[in-house]
Amino acid sequence: MSGVPEIAFLAPFFLVFELVQLVASERLVGVKQIERGSDPRLDAPSQRMAAIWTITLTLYWLWLGMMMVPNFARAHVIVLLATSLVGYALRRNAGLKWILVILTFEGAIRIGILVALIGRIWRRMY
Repeated sequence: MSGVPEIAFLAPFFLVFELVQLVASERLVGVKQIERGSDPRLDAPSQRMAAIWTITLTLYWLWLGMMMVPNFARAHVIVLLATSLVGYALRRNAGLKWILVILTFEGAIRIGILVALIGRIWRRMY
């Protein structure tokens, strides 16, 4: 496999997770909900969905930690971690109208970095 650790092949799975998370955040904190004046924090997802999302997010962060080991992925992982941490800090201090904007930019950056990481994995394989 030309120096690509097996754990790196989970990147497409987490790319799909990021895409689903971006769509779900638009549905949960979307423009329609903001226009209606409803607070999406009061409409929690079902316990099953929350459990699946929490487990997947925990696996994602564990995967990011493991991806710090290979040299070829370290820069990508640092950007993913920094994007997540900065996005979280901004969302914690933002009003409801800005949360959607922050989530969209944060998701777009993470999706772009994951696509770049998948491209790097592909180039290392061939």
